Amino acid sequence: MESVTIGKSVSELHELLLHKDISSTELTKAYIDRIKSVDPALQAYLTVLEDEALAQAAEVDEKVSQGQALKPLEGIPMALKDNMCTEGIRTSCASKMLENFYPPYNATVTERLRAAGTILLGKLNMDEFAMGSSTENSFFTKTRNPWNLECVPGGSSGGSAVAVAGDEAAFTLGSDTGGSIRQPAAFCGVVGMKPTYGAVSRLGLIAFASSLDQIGPFTKTVRDNALVMNAIAGHDPLDSTSVPIEAPDYTKFLVNDIKGLKIGIPREYFGAGIDPEVAKGIQAGIQTLIDLGAEVAECTLPHTEYAIPAYYLIATAEASSNLARYDGVRYGYRADADDVLGMFKKTRAEGFGQEVKRRIMLGTYALSSGYYDAYYLKAQKVRTLIKQDFDKAFEKFDVLLSPTAPTAAFKFGEKSADPLAMYLSDITTVPINLAGIPAISIPAGLVNGLPIGMQLMGKAFGEGSLYRVAYTFEQNTNYHTLKPNLSREVLTGGSR
Repeated sequence: MESVTIGKSVSELHELLLHKDISSTELTKAYIDRIKSVDPALQAYLTVLEDEALAQAAEVDEKVSQGQALKPLEGIPMALKDNMCTEGIRTSCASKMLENFYPPYNATVTERLRAAGTILLGKLNMDEFAMGSSTENSFFTKTRNPWNLECVPGGSSGGSAVAVAGDEAAFTLGSDTGGSIRQPAAFCGVVGMKPTYGAVSRLGLIAFASSLDQIGPFTKTVRDNALVMNAIAGHDPLDSTSVPIEAPDYTKFLVNDIKGLKIGIPREYFGAGIDPEVAKGIQAGIQTLIDLGAEVAECTLPHTEYAIPAYYLIATAEASSNLARYDGVRYGYRADADDVLGMFKKTRAEGFGQEVKRRIMLGTYALSSGYYDAYYLKAQKVRTLIKQDFDKAFEKFDVLLSPTAPTAAFKFGEKSADPLAMYLSDITTVPINLAGIPAISIPAGLVNGLPIGMQLMGKAFGEGSLYRVAYTFEQNTNYHTLKPNLSREVLTGGSR
């Protein structure tokens, strides 16, 4: 059964369920078997919910047997990044600090996917507290790129990207603070959408940087991505940053036609640090869009060079504040000590990993008396300038286009010893979070056998335009059909 169903898109699986060619139980078993087969090598999952998933699938099959209509995602197995709260199911943020945290409530996205009838297979690995670009910062394990087990899958949502690329889930959710959906999507050759800030509820997403974090879907195809967005987007009165507007039906934008659409190419996104082979691949993609009738011209986002320093001041400052709650008193890890102050110190020293500590210290410094105006406030002013750059560009263009990441996936250990080099790998993604606009990464070919991604950026709540361009590109190329080789020889040959 696995070989028949695994690897199909959500849309294809829905048709199989609809016509009773397969049951949700059979489909769920096929994915669980696949997880057991490939995850010992890939390490995408932190928690697998076999019994719970099969029980949910049985409920869907009961509905089908009674002749009830199936919703688009009903009976479809999926998984969540381990920073989204799941009631009674461990939600660790890949940190020792929350190793034994079982939330008493569900995140809004968890509730909405449950209401849509999806089957939760488990929780996925990530960089600790979503801080990282390679999933090397997880307390538990390093997730491996299915295209090359010696390479990182990207981060921080590495597990979410690998689960889709490795056929361990039909779709997944990740979170994106500075590129954490789009960059792993590019590294693993899948579709990843970072929605407009406020389009998808953050309630129950364990916070890293509250003004930047956003939840979005990983899928095999653009249509699947739109289907998942239909389920999770929309106003949430319990989230004060959720925008009170009605979400559209994103599948209505899936039109194979971009004639006359204006696409801008920011010159700053093709500068120093971009691998020439990646740039070449993206240029080929641009030519495809021109051939399909798009009007393409160069544009400028002049404050791009300040995005990384501004981002790493704002994000670390917000992280310093958000992570202050982990003190051993309320919940989470608690170290043994002789007094309360000693317990605070030991808990945070032992509970947080190296990268998390680095960012807390940077953020605390930026917010400290005498430095707030010089650093945090200045970064917020630069953020406004970056947003104004995008506003100006969108006066002329419908969509902007760039590489998703400067390089294809890099080897384990290649950048982990140099935090600055790791931070610079987000140069093409962080400005989007600072501006709060949507962006999607779609497969755009291979460089040295590894996938690269094309990033499309839109104006606030302009996801529809992104889906239109992405869908047209996908329909006229075959990059989304390329698959990693996960034969038994490859899986057993990769070093652990």
